[in-house]
Amino acid sequence: MSVDVTLDDTRSGDEAPGKRKKIKNRDYERELSSLQEELVRLQRWIRHKGLKVVVIFEGRDAAGKGGVIKRITERLNPRVVRVVALGTPSDREKTQWWFQRYVAELPAAGEMVLFDRSWYNRGLVEPVMGFCTEEEYKEFLRSCPEFERMLVRSGIILIKYWFSVSDAEQERRFQSRIADPLKRWKLSPMDVQGRARWVDFSKAKDTLFAHTDIKQAPWYVVDADSKKRARLNCITHLLSMIPYETVAWEDVELPDRQSGVGYVRPPISDQTFVPEAY
Repeated sequence: MSVDVTLDDTRSGDEAPGKRKKIKNRDYERELSSLQEELVRLQRWIRHKGLKVVVIFEGRDAAGKGGVIKRITERLNPRVVRVVALGTPSDREKTQWWFQRYVAELPAAGEMVLFDRSWYNRGLVEPVMGFCTEEEYKEFLRSCPEFERMLVRSGIILIKYWFSVSDAEQERRFQSRIADPLKRWKLSPMDVQGRARWVDFSKAKDTLFAHTDIKQAPWYVVDADSKKRARLNCITHLLSMIPYETVAWEDVELPDRQSGVGYVRPPISDQTFVPEAY
């Protein structure tokens, strides 16, 4: 890729960013288009080889997880690459084994599943917001690494991304959501509470990494203060995680269209058309 997406500063966790070189829109669009072409090739390879891929996207609210997922899937076949974003569990699901409803969403051969938040709700949102007991939280920290090792042993390629955003940038994005009617729906009461408990989330994230940053499924941190940079970096890294080759397309020869002799089209006035507003 021709655009240098290396950050001008070095930071970890949620520290404030330093000065960075902005990526011009035309350079960003060019690089994104090139990466999306590679994603199409990766998709075809996954289908061809019968791979099972799980990609987890976690991070603070407004860190840009949804944006990168949208750019990954934009040109892909939803029957091969699908997004899972589960809502609040039902009363019945609350009585199940914690991982149970996520297991039902795991890929079959030839599929890639992108989790927009995942089983890590039990390690982040739930303990911070008081939605689970201390024992449930501790059990999650004990069982999650073993659960993920089982997934990897079963042949699933498991990739985990944490989107890191600074305090100042999250505040800016929240204010933007409040002011923009097209983004207002993105700001939920849970986001507001999460903002108020910034330090609690930081502590939960540190504990989570200490228990679940395992060799078989490590966490990859995406510096997300720049949305464009984060998208390009994340997609580039994802492509590097799954060795793939170009699978040639079969030759297609379009047949002659069937003759219309003997077919009488119904009157066009019998159909109801959408009004032409434009």
